[in-house]
Amino acid sequence: MRALIIGATGATGKDLLDILLRDPDYTSVTIFVRRSSGIVHPKLTEVLTDFDSLEPLAGQISGDVWFSCMGTTLKTAGSKEKQWHIDYELPLKFAEIASRNAVPCTVLLSAYGASSTSKVFYSAMKGKLEERIAQMRFHSYIIFRPGLLLRKDSDRPGERISAGLLKFLNGVGLFRKFRPMPTALLAEKMAKAPKLFRDGRHEVALERIFEF
Repeated sequence: MRALIIGATGATGKDLLDILLRDPDYTSVTIFVRRSSGIVHPKLTEVLTDFDSLEPLAGQISGDVWFSCMGTTLKTAGSKEKQWHIDYELPLKFAEIASRNAVPCTVLLSAYGASSTSKVFYSAMKGKLEERIAQMRFHSYIIFRPGLLLRKDSDRPGERISAGLLKFLNGVGLFRKFRPMPTALLAEKMAKAPKLFRDGRHEVALERIFEF
């Protein structure tokens, strides 16, 4: 399979890239990045990308599956408008080109609770992106909705505190459904999904991600 990734420099995206490069089922991996990752591998093609001007790169958005790991936090983005642009508008534009170029499979990293009707800005944004991509009718459309992610060497105090609390509660048998997930495990499941879900729409959330 020929894979494409956007968001390859984020925590999950880095893990996904590493897994795809080691997986013999993936014959090539193309990443679209603002700056070079510095990774050299015979299967890897790196496309330096201005995500606000994707059309000139449309010819390179071609393959068997594209993975979207693109996203940011409100704190990092600085405003809801900027977060909307990064989390919604940019992946949507990439999806439109991939659909036009007949890339058959989409794997979207979304979020638990994503719903276009949610009163929560982040959840509504993710839900609306899911719905817009669904309208493009990819042959296979796989949505991952994990809960709390464990990033390597996370510098987010709230994330570390939440993970510690959930681990404690899980240890006494509570909230097992919401147990934290390492980004490496999520990436492993994302890489595996196109091999299992070859057609139709599939939504994979929380404990189901651990199970396959």
